[in-house]
Amino acid sequence: MAPQTTLTPRALNRATLDRQHLLRRTDALGPKEAVAHLVGLQAQNVKPPYFALWARLAGFRPEQLSALIEARELVRIVTLRSTIHLHTADDVLTLRPLVQAARDRELKQFRGQLEGVDLERLAETVRGLVEERPYTMKEIRDVLSEQWPDATPFALSLAARCALPLVQVTPRGLWGRSGRVALTTAEHWLGRAPGPVPAPDDTVLRYLAAFGPASFKDMQTWAGLTRLGEVFERLRPVLVTFRDENGVELFDLPDAPRPDEDTPAPPRFLPEFDNLLLSHADRTRVIPAEHWGRSWKGNQAFSTLLVDGFLAGVWRLEEGKEHAVLTVQPFGSLSRARRDEVAAEGERLLAEMTSATSYDVRFGDVMG
Repeated sequence: MAPQTTLTPRALNRATLDRQHLLRRTDALGPKEAVAHLVGLQAQNVKPPYFALWARLAGFRPEQLSALIEARELVRIVTLRSTIHLHTADDVLTLRPLVQAARDRELKQFRGQLEGVDLERLAETVRGLVEERPYTMKEIRDVLSEQWPDATPFALSLAARCALPLVQVTPRGLWGRSGRVALTTAEHWLGRAPGPVPAPDDTVLRYLAAFGPASFKDMQTWAGLTRLGEVFERLRPVLVTFRDENGVELFDLPDAPRPDEDTPAPPRFLPEFDNLLLSHADRTRVIPAEHWGRSWKGNQAFSTLLVDGFLAGVWRLEEGKEHAVLTVQPFGSLSRARRDEVAAEGERLLAEMTSATSYDVRFGDVMG
């Protein structure tokens, strides 16, 4: 057997950025197709999916994404890693069943706080509520607490979202019009039921197409699932393999792009919790070791800046009625050329993603 090629962090960086459409914006995909290709966008907050697509799609406008959410072609739901993601309707009905095992495992951790709670009855109760009208989680919790007063309220909320595929209804998630979080079931919102739990094989191939080359542990981190090694082994005959510099075996699609590691990577402004930074067990392909942990503080994540393809700083946007300011805080000094590139990309963001008639890009102190 021929020795496996070793891929450097830069080679992995360029391969992943290419698949994420972050080396160059693509005009070959619309927002719905891009969300499908990326297997969802992290969406704890309203705006991140919009900025994530702006960084990847040529000619993207927020109204395009809002229209798809309003038409129920894209849906906000808890899926991967027990966090809110924006998915296509088809993926809601397949990915959620696929990761249900992770939701069941999550719920077991709180079973001691659900003494006396019949989970099947709880699910039936919640379904009856939210399919009559959308309920907030507080409203759901209040009803459940009346039925099971000895249970912990938080555990009751967790049980509701783990037991049922609860989606956030509009106007939540719409650009400039977002409202409070109100929930109903995916089946009720989409008018069709999910199919049987799918085999993970197709999702493995889709993950590699968007995030590869990758190890099975990388995908387990992305999905929040376990025991995917056997699935990768089953697919080995149709995949190619490499090694990273630590000797970890990486799998990939034979025809997937793997550009030269010296391919230029322009600056990119990414939203908080962008999946690019969260979808591998080993994140050194995007996050240099010296910058690990600098893109968040406690439970608060910062919007991030890529320079030469790697995490290089954070940014924040302040919007007034007429004026907007984008402040960049780099993690280290930037050359004049790099600074000019970052400023140009920042001006593009302000022009295309705000309604301000005037704006500034400012550089703050190097973030310590």
